[in-house]
Amino acid sequence: MRLVNLNGRASLLVGSGAVDVHTLTGGAFGPDTASCLADWQHFLEVVDSVSPNAKPQPYDAHDLGAPVPEPRQIFAIGLNYADHARETGLPAPEYPVVFTKFVTSLSGPLTSVILPSGTVDYEAELVAVVGKTARAIDADEAWDYIAGLMVGQDLSERDVQTRGGASAQWSLGKSLPGFSPCGPALVSLDEVENRENMVISCRVGDEILQDSETSELIFTIPDLVSYLSHILPLLPGDLIFTGTPAGVGIGRTPKRFLRAGETLVTEIAGLGCIETRFVAPQ
Repeated sequence: MRLVNLNGRASLLVGSGAVDVHTLTGGAFGPDTASCLADWQHFLEVVDSVSPNAKPQPYDAHDLGAPVPEPRQIFAIGLNYADHARETGLPAPEYPVVFTKFVTSLSGPLTSVILPSGTVDYEAELVAVVGKTARAIDADEAWDYIAGLMVGQDLSERDVQTRGGASAQWSLGKSLPGFSPCGPALVSLDEVENRENMVISCRVGDEILQDSETSELIFTIPDLVSYLSHILPLLPGDLIFTGTPAGVGIGRTPKRFLRAGETLVTEIAGLGCIETRFVAPQ
């Protein structure tokens, strides 16, 4: 199942069309995606029972917003790919490096972002969406608490991020408007062929910026769910940006930052792709 936010309403992608969740379920779920995540397992059961009645309608992909537009918590993980750790010259962390992103940074899968400076970097990310409250969960049961996965970008304004020290302002530097594009859909786990290893990449035109696999994750999604849930409750709809692989702009010689007029395409095999266009400030 692929759950999307279409013009602010929860919808399912079916073939080349979309089905409104509120209409399909007779008002049991919807109109927004938060209602689906509030009781995810029941939602899956209801959708399965009524899916034969689905009548998909054409839709414009530009009307898609962030699949989960108002999560209560957004976690992000730094230095979480082995190839990224190698390129930085830093040792793999003993514990997950956790920071937060703010809700106002969320944007959809086809969006434009105003470049605030010449030091905005790209970070392709696999995003996990929490499907039910998790507290002190062991890693071997963690997948039961995940509703699905989606493509994301952890855009980073490196000057803001490093003000006052290398790790002083991560949450601010990564939370400017539009700096957390994601989507195109929340893909339920039953549709993910190999959730332990997916190809993840991003590019501008023909220039490949990142190209790796999620098997490079140092702390897997179950590891992260377990670690975080032993510190605080994870809530339905919470997002976990799981980290980025090698190839980030700040690690290149010369550094490679995003420029106005460029479109960044981020893709994860089986989940789809998102496109972020960058424009100069007016």
